[in-house]
Amino acid sequence: MARTKEFDPDAALQSALELFWRQGYEATSMADLVSHLGIGRASIYATFGNKHELYLKALDRYNENRDPGLLGELSQPGPALPAVRAVVRRFAAEASSGEHRADGCFVTNTAAELAARDPAAARRVEASWSHIETLLHSALVRAHAQGELPAGRDPRALARMLLVLMQGLRVVGKASDEPGRVRDAAEQALRLLD
Repeated sequence: MARTKEFDPDAALQSALELFWRQGYEATSMADLVSHLGIGRASIYATFGNKHELYLKALDRYNENRDPGLLGELSQPGPALPAVRAVVRRFAAEASSGEHRADGCFVTNTAAELAARDPAAARRVEASWSHIETLLHSALVRAHAQGELPAGRDPRALARMLLVLMQGLRVVGKASDEPGRVRDAAEQALRLLD
C-alpha cells in the first residue's frame, strides 16, 4: 500500500521558493531545505527531485505568480504612456522600499547567480524578461499609434531600455540603502518618453 504524503507539496514548494529567494541557490544547502521545509531529504527528492530541480520548480512558481496585474496595467484603454510611467515608478518604489527589497527579484537574482552557466535557469530568466518586454512594447506601440511618443522613437528599443532599467533598479534597490538613487534613475529614464 502506498504511503500518503504527510506534507502539502504546494506549501513546501512555496517555502522552498522563499528560502531560495532569500539565500540564493548556492547558499542554500539540502540541510537548509530539510530544516526550512520540515520534511525529510528523501521526501524532498521523491516529490521535487534534486536541489536544482526544486530550484527550477520554485522559479517556475515565482514566474507563474509574478505581477499578475502587469498585463492589466499596460493594456487598459486610453492613453498608454501614463500606464508605462506608472509601472516603471511602481518597480522603482518596490525596489527601494518594497516588502522584498532586501531579497530583490527572484528572476534577477537567478540571472546574476546562475544564468551564465545554467541553461535551464537562463531559459526561465529569458522567458520572464521577454514577457515584460512584450507587454512594454505593446503599450509603447499603442502610445506611438496614439501620438503620445515623439516621432522617431522606436517602441521596441524603448521597451528594451525600460526592461533593462527595471531589472537594474531591482539590483541597485537590493544593495542600496539610498532610495533616491533608484527613484532618480527611473525618473531620468522616463524623460526619454517625452
